[in-house]
Amino acid sequence: MPRKPAKKPQPPKLPKGEAEQVRVRREIGHDFALKQDRFGRQRLTPGTAEARCVYEVSNGGYTSTGGIVRLRNVDPLVGITSLTRQQREAGQRFRDDFERAQREGLQPQSWSERVDGGRVGGGIPDRVLSAGRAHAQAAAAIAHWEVAEVVRKICLEGQSAKAIAERTGDGRDVVVKLLKVGLDLLAVHYGMMMGRKVG
Repeated sequence: MPRKPAKKPQPPKLPKGEAEQVRVRREIGHDFALKQDRFGRQRLTPGTAEARCVYEVSNGGYTSTGGIVRLRNVDPLVGITSLTRQQREAGQRFRDDFERAQREGLQPQSWSERVDGGRVGGGIPDRVLSAGRAHAQAAAAIAHWEVAEVVRKICLEGQSAKAIAERTGDGRDVVVKLLKVGLDLLAVHYGMMMGRKVG
């Protein structure tokens, strides 16, 4: 009796909705959260914040037919899909500078550091001054108050472009354009243009 040829092992089925999330991410170029599994399929990288995001597409679910992609409850720097990777990095660096300045400023001084200026450089630790200075210089690089306000609200407060647009009466596209200008100015300040980074 002839032997039946061995069946190729079939890959397990993807969890419900994952294939759709992978497709949408590939269409809009957000493939940084995807990796190949052992069967050669693109999958969401488990355990990452990006994998937990849910991309919703209007218009039948296809961006090619004019569908609009929305992200729910995510970092605005990730949720605005038209930002470049460099703009996102500049916004994240600005946020990191701010958080470091806030965090360092809230730490109690050690008992060995005198407040009366008994140590060289005064009573404020250098790390506090450096963190505050880095953030202040980055904020100054943005220059225009309207651009700086949008960058502050989105990068530091986590507000959405839509919420800002509704409050100001400007269109969402105007808010996003102001944000992009600010992030480009920050990228120049941080030396991220032409692939060069400072610090």
